[in-house]
Amino acid sequence: MKKILKNRYFAIGILIIVVAALTGGAFYFGYKRGTEKPQTVIIRGVANLEEGNVEAVDFSLFWDAWKTLKDKYVGADKINNQDLVYGAVSGLFGALKDPNSVFFPPSDAKKFEEDIAGEFSGIGAEIGIRNDQLVIIAPLKNSPAEKAGLKAGDKIIKINDAFTVGLNVDEAVKLIRGERGTKVILTISRNGWEKSKEISIIRDIIQVPTIDWEIKDNNIAYIHLYNFYEKAPFLLYQAISEIVFKNPKGIILDLRDNPGGYLEGAVNIAGWFLDPGKVVVSEEFRSGKKEVFKTYGSGLFDGFPMVVLVNEGSASASEILAGALRDNNKIKLIGKKTFGKGTVQELETLKDGSMVKITVAHWLMPNGGLIEKNGLNPDYEVDLTEEDVKAGRDPQLEKAVEILKSEILK
Repeated sequence: MKKILKNRYFAIGILIIVVAALTGGAFYFGYKRGTEKPQTVIIRGVANLEEGNVEAVDFSLFWDAWKTLKDKYVGADKINNQDLVYGAVSGLFGALKDPNSVFFPPSDAKKFEEDIAGEFSGIGAEIGIRNDQLVIIAPLKNSPAEKAGLKAGDKIIKINDAFTVGLNVDEAVKLIRGERGTKVILTISRNGWEKSKEISIIRDIIQVPTIDWEIKDNNIAYIHLYNFYEKAPFLLYQAISEIVFKNPKGIILDLRDNPGGYLEGAVNIAGWFLDPGKVVVSEEFRSGKKEVFKTYGSGLFDGFPMVVLVNEGSASASEILAGALRDNNKIKLIGKKTFGKGTVQELETLKDGSMVKITVAHWLMPNGGLIEKNGLNPDYEVDLTEEDVKAGRDPQLEKAVEILKSEILK
């Protein structure tokens, strides 16, 4: 059954394709026809039919390869035909060369759902592809990855003995994940290091944190949002319900190392800081069609003194929220340039429990800028070095407090 999660967009990415699994009698019929009478097959898509066009695809190559494999491969008698189909569909998505468009067989689909739910066994780091290189987007708070010293922007050269060249994100995740208490060794390259280093990490059950908050000196509310998963809007609502009674003079919203999550979470949360009806983000599809997402909340803190912290680990929904606050209310961004994850994916569950995740659009900021091209440059660029962390200093947060105090005095 086709299941389109229209209300569950991922700004880290999730959007739609329909893939038919070749099983049972339909598969057998296709196989027989394909091997006995190989020919060029005409594929007619909905869009093509509307335009009166057709696209010719020579599927005889597929069946020739299938037959050669079944006839000659030394282990052919041990191969499950359905696994071959899954491999073929995976190759279909791999041909896109888009790390955010992926096919998940049923077992991998289950793991993906565990990620979204916010609990799994692994090292606790969001990873992605930048310039064809597997990198750490952000380690999660109090995770084995953070405790081992991984940083946003670290390049993953090897996972155990496997080089990461050519791996997509989900293939890498499968190698990094494992049973609680087991070890994985990542070979890491970092800007400023003379050579790469091996970092040994013990896997554990990962509880994905969502939000922390406190009232700092000068009655400034500090809110650290770690992701935009399902519970984020409700947990922020709970936090704000307490914060308002503290009568804060200003707000620091910390989106550092926040890898993103659901689009609707970013739109919902923006509604606390922007008046209703303000543009948060737009989706631009290949057809040129645009879908605009606007705030619908109370706008409780609209016009309130506020600054936002960002860094290289701020991605996807984090960039959407930060960009919307800056474009609409000129709220200052402090820290480092964001990751630049600006494409839209949609997730669909197929009839056998497998899933597809495919890029279908780009995000556009309220001012029309593309996140994917540039990321977000902070208004105040401030470094946070390893020496700062070891010494317990946070110059980015210190700068945020300084700028916010000046905003409060205006």
